[in-house]
Amino acid sequence: MKTFLFSLTLGIILATIDIVPMIIKKLPRYSIIASFFHFIIATIVIVNINISFIPWWLLGGLLGLCLILPILIHVAHHDKKPLPIIAFNAILFGSIAKIMAYFFYSS
Repeated sequence: MKTFLFSLTLGIILATIDIVPMIIKKLPRYSIIASFFHFIIATIVIVNINISFIPWWLLGGLLGLCLILPILIHVAHHDKKPLPIIAFNAILFGSIAKIMAYFFYSS
């Protein structure tokens, strides 16, 4: 339960950081809400998963990118400009989640 609460709290923090620029740019509300819940759930998954043959420092960014792929495909249908930003954020926040879990939480 402690691991879940840690990952949920970290997910809320990272999701909030992600949506602040979206709110400033006045993006559609459904996009902001979808992004918020995506990053909470992705953080919970990233913090709680361990794949033995992938180094921990690579796992967060890799999982972040894999979990954002369906959204990238959906967004690419309408506009290709935001794809690098969305992918970069997923890799960055996935890496941050795994680093925070590795250094600040020992399960």
